[in-house]
Amino acid sequence: MRKILTNSGIRMVYLLLFMLLVHTSYSQEKTIQIIDSKTKTGIPDVHYQYNETRGFSDKDGNIVLQITAGAELFLSHLQYGKVAFSPEELETLVNEGVIALAQSSTYLPATVVLVHPTAGDKRKMEFTVQNKLAHDAGNLLESVQSISTIRKSGAYGFDPVLRGFKYDQINLVLDGSQTASAACPNRMDPAASQIPINMIAEAEVLKGPHSLRYGNAFGGTINFKSSSPDFKEKATPVGRVGTSYESNGNIFRTEGVAGVSGSKVDFRMFGAYSTGDDYTDGDGVDIAARFNRLNWGGKLGVKLSQTQDVGVLVSNNIAKDVDFPALPMDLRKDNTWLVNASHSAVFYDKALSSWNTSVYGTMVDHLMDNYDKIIDPRMVDAITDAETRNYGGRTELRFDFNESYLYAGADYRFESADGYRERTMLMGPMAGKVLTDNVWQDAEINRFGFFGEWHIAQPGFQFVVSGRLDINSSKANNPDPRFEEIYSDLKSSQVHPSISVGGTRLFNENISLGLWMGMATRSPGIAERYINQFPIGLDPYEMLGNPDLDPEINNQLDLVFRYQTEKTDINVNVFTSVLRDYISSEIREDLSPAMNTSPGVRQFVNIKKALMTGFEANWTQQYNSFLSHDLGLVYTHGQNQELDEPLPEIPPMEFHYHLMGNFAAGKLKPELMFRHAMKQDRIATSYGETETPAFNVVDAKVSWLMNNVFTATGGVQNLFDEAYYEHLARSVRGAGARPIYSPGRSFYVTLTISFL
Repeated sequence: MRKILTNSGIRMVYLLLFMLLVHTSYSQEKTIQIIDSKTKTGIPDVHYQYNETRGFSDKDGNIVLQITAGAELFLSHLQYGKVAFSPEELETLVNEGVIALAQSSTYLPATVVLVHPTAGDKRKMEFTVQNKLAHDAGNLLESVQSISTIRKSGAYGFDPVLRGFKYDQINLVLDGSQTASAACPNRMDPAASQIPINMIAEAEVLKGPHSLRYGNAFGGTINFKSSSPDFKEKATPVGRVGTSYESNGNIFRTEGVAGVSGSKVDFRMFGAYSTGDDYTDGDGVDIAARFNRLNWGGKLGVKLSQTQDVGVLVSNNIAKDVDFPALPMDLRKDNTWLVNASHSAVFYDKALSSWNTSVYGTMVDHLMDNYDKIIDPRMVDAITDAETRNYGGRTELRFDFNESYLYAGADYRFESADGYRERTMLMGPMAGKVLTDNVWQDAEINRFGFFGEWHIAQPGFQFVVSGRLDINSSKANNPDPRFEEIYSDLKSSQVHPSISVGGTRLFNENISLGLWMGMATRSPGIAERYINQFPIGLDPYEMLGNPDLDPEINNQLDLVFRYQTEKTDINVNVFTSVLRDYISSEIREDLSPAMNTSPGVRQFVNIKKALMTGFEANWTQQYNSFLSHDLGLVYTHGQNQELDEPLPEIPPMEFHYHLMGNFAAGKLKPELMFRHAMKQDRIATSYGETETPAFNVVDAKVSWLMNNVFTATGGVQNLFDEAYYEHLARSVRGAGARPIYSPGRSFYVTLTISFL
């Protein structure tokens, strides 16, 4: 009996051990890394469902599963789509410890260059640690082909021009929605000058009226993206500090970031300070270029859950004592606050995949005067105190379907401008009198917009339909009596649509061809409607706003060819813009200027027909592991078909060449840049434009990445001390006016320490 029980007990023990082994083999805890099939790097925030367990992969792409027999694994990610693995497939993957995912055909990220992620042609500028030391974003944008800048100062307030489109024809935003309006009537403080550069990760340049998600993209959109929160498993101090010195102009810059990143909260304070003095051009002539710029603020990111984040950005920009030799006044002080708050959510089990909402406010207070101007004889002291306010918000939903995805949303933007010029008469019969000019007339514009962008993916094709409807209303709350005598109705209300249709055909893995057709309608801006006899144009005529202006219309066609291999990338974009009711100006002989120093008054008017056409061609070649180059050619042709003369302020054809080296395992990077601008003799003589001679400029630099913390850069700008000026550079005011020449040879050095 004892023997029988013993044998039965042994059999029972074996059975229990077998069942335990089977259970262990199917329910043991396994760690699997989810990686990108191309880059082999871990994919964070992949949503997974296994049995009753749900969760997200960590920052390295790892998930932990309690393996159970017969259970399927479901994965979902916005960029990689939705995928399921059978128990048999999962068994193999568990043994390998890796799951490789390919990006979904319906998700088209910016890194995929053969298929456009947005309507039209898009370029991206990533901000390096050296870029983050710059004090003017407009100056940085000049490194993007097809962007030039209007210069009224030697070192500050560079106003971007994209393919000949400028001012309100370009939609310049921060994080897709926030904008700033220049309080200075002369645009000493354009929107680009208010960007907090050391908190910017990249800038997107969307050419043409084809992507309408971020506002009225009449001529294109420039979207500055601030750095995203970097949540870490444990609270970790983070920081960066950089400094640079430039010899020509005695320019000193410094910037820094300090904060703490944790699993739920990422908080960073940032600041930057830059100062400079007069510089010397290639002819040895001193150019007034004094400036002083301080920027500081903070950014907070909070992870509410694995699917929801909120963020707040606060930035304060202060500019003081900036020289503007091409203008009748200098900037005395500009104080700007930018505040925005955002919320984002992602969804994994529904067609609705993400929802992003933001609200913002921008407050600009600007003071300028002529006290430091050398004027002989000095007839008047003048000072202008002005302010602008921008408030608004934006909400956008994204829906993912089987073979397409859709963006849909709405935005709102309120813009106001107010300010006065005071003139103290110093000579003549009016000596001692103080005259006040109502410059902005407390004008305001309200914009409501509804937009949608539908991406449809088919084998070998990508189609995009983008559209928006804008409701625009404006008024002057404090009109000047002289202005009211000219116009009977100072209010305006307009409703206008914009639409773009196009797509890209993939002939094979190397060649693609895109065709984009867009029609955008733009209502006039505050200056075009309500500026009250103030010299803000290319010539010294006083400009008069016109609330009766019609919206201008851009009918544009873009043809984009791309050839790409592992080491070669060739891109050619040919565009044509047929413009209707283009906003320009004409001289009013029947109106007298407010100041005797002005030759007359120009009134904003519509031109029935205008045309802009041109191309951009770019070739990037990776010769080998340590040498690459980039070659580009850009040109825009603008024509006023009503007056049969060229449109004003169109830059000439330019050729760019950039040679880059990569040595010592990527730690030593020398670069050589060459730029040739051709002569610009297509000028608008009726606007006082003059021809610009051709010029060549060579720059050189070398960067040394000492380790993961220290980076040093040294270089020379305008290596051969060329005496030149840009076609869009204004001329110095006064007798013997001379264009603002660019700096001559200048050496610089940069040092950055980063723990980000």
